[in-house]
Amino acid sequence: MDKTKLKELLEEIAEGKCSPVDGFAHLSQMPFDDIGCAKHDTHRFLRNGFSEVIYCEGKSSDDVVRIAQSMCEKEHNVFGTRLKPEHIEALRASTSKIDICEKSRTFQILNRDREQISGILAIACGGTADIPVAEEAWRTANFFGLEATRVYDVGVAGIHRTFAHLEELKSADVVIAVAGMEGALPSVLGGLVNSPIIAVPTSVGYGTNLGGLTPLFAMLNSCSEGISVTNIDNGFGAACAAMRIIRRLS
Repeated sequence: MDKTKLKELLEEIAEGKCSPVDGFAHLSQMPFDDIGCAKHDTHRFLRNGFSEVIYCEGKSSDDVVRIAQSMCEKEHNVFGTRLKPEHIEALRASTSKIDICEKSRTFQILNRDREQISGILAIACGGTADIPVAEEAWRTANFFGLEATRVYDVGVAGIHRTFAHLEELKSADVVIAVAGMEGALPSVLGGLVNSPIIAVPTSVGYGTNLGGLTPLFAMLNSCSEGISVTNIDNGFGAACAAMRIIRRLS
């Protein structure tokens, strides 16, 4: 949508020719911005509350930079996941405003204030090897305006560590539980916490972890009621699911 069309729509609303509800629906369905290497969905936030995020894996450095620059030109905030070293080098050369977290393989560029989400999200992970996935969840939530508490290295091999943070986890509106190996942490928390639990299996573990399939199957077959499970290593998806729940609570 260009300025002329937007002005015309606003004038129609002001003159009573178009209702605010119909105007909002019209804006929500506006087209994308075709920049050649990608089609940026510029109005996604109006539809579901999430601006489009750059999934960097599989994209060239030039394309990642081009997409980010196009979004910045329109004063959008930019978030990217699954960075590779070559992406990091190119992005740092393109702008000084960038904030890169190599551990979570994410970046953000903030061009305007974020709308804050009220609510309590807790992110727990079994071991320190699971932290990159947990940090992807934390960085995603933070980018979209939701502060989250981090409770790391509280796996079931030393369950007293979990109990030391139990009150903190019980007070959360949503808990994200990240675990590799046999993936037992979400099941344990599911028997102790009454908040929604979003389980994230990780590819951390020895051979029969099977790249995350073992914890994935364990979480899907949990005897704790009502646990939701994301894809393997998908901290981003877990954070977005948590925000959908928390937004409905406010």
